[in-house]
Amino acid sequence: MENLKRALSFGGILGEGDIEEITADFTVHHLKPGQHFITPGEVSGQLAFVDEGVFRIYVTNDEQEEATRYFMRKNQFMMDIDCFYNHRPAESGVQAVTEARLLITQRDEWLRSSERIPKLFILTKTLTEMALINKIKDNDFLHFGTAKQRYLEFMKRYPDLALSVPQQYIASYLQITPQSLSRIRREAVNHHP
Repeated sequence: MENLKRALSFGGILGEGDIEEITADFTVHHLKPGQHFITPGEVSGQLAFVDEGVFRIYVTNDEQEEATRYFMRKNQFMMDIDCFYNHRPAESGVQAVTEARLLITQRDEWLRSSERIPKLFILTKTLTEMALINKIKDNDFLHFGTAKQRYLEFMKRYPDLALSVPQQYIASYLQITPQSLSRIRREAVNHHP
């Protein structure tokens, strides 16, 4: 729970007692690669903190082809916002791509904590805004440049993911084929002795 406590102490918004009270509502869950935190179509009322591991957020088209939209890593909170707050079926799936440990709380517990601890709303808003800004930046680099430029930018931003995430998910995230990714990686290795 130490990573979660550190995350909740971000910005000094919450006091130590508040953090202890909030973390008491979280339980530990272990997932293996391929297991889902949220399955598309499911109505999930859970908020998770990634204590260990990497997850991918993906969508599926009418032909049942999956496209990886984002990766979530250690020390990040994750949920399907529309699902969590509006009780709607999830449009995206959230799947472990490595061994993972989540700390999970339920919507009702989180909302009760938010009522008891008004500053939790401020922290939630701050963390949500930061996550949104990062997703916008990621979206920007994914829509400009060549496939090689996108890969090199991915490597610069997320060297840890390049080592731990299966290549097919990285290729999907970069919007290229796995074969193109293999070629780009070979070229990058050959040009950097």
